[in-house]
Amino acid sequence: MRATLHQLEQTIRQRRDADPAASYVARLTAKGRAKIAQKVGEEAVETVIAAMSDDRPGAVGESADLLFHLLVLLADLDISLDAVLDELDRREGVSGIAEKAARPQD
Repeated sequence: MRATLHQLEQTIRQRRDADPAASYVARLTAKGRAKIAQKVGEEAVETVIAAMSDDRPGAVGESADLLFHLLVLLADLDISLDAVLDELDRREGVSGIAEKAARPQD
C-alpha cells in the first residue's frame, strides 16, 4: 500500500505546476487551498454516504477519491505522506482514548 500511495504522492507533486488545462491536479492547485480542502470534505461526505448506504463499491471509489484529494491537500501544505505515516506508526499500540487525552487542551 505504501508504494501505491507514495507513487500517487509523487505524481501529484509533479503535476502541481503543470498546465491547468491539461492536469486536474494543477487546476485544483491553482484554485487554492480552500478549494482543495473543500474537495476533501466533499469526498469524505460521499464516502460516509456510501458507507451508510452499504454501497461497498461506492465506498471503495469514494475512499480512493478521498485519499487522492487528501494527498493533493498534503502536497499543498508541503506535508509528506511519510510524515502522516510516521504519526500513525507513533500511535500504533496506543489507546485512542489515551492518545486523545494526551493532546494539549485548547
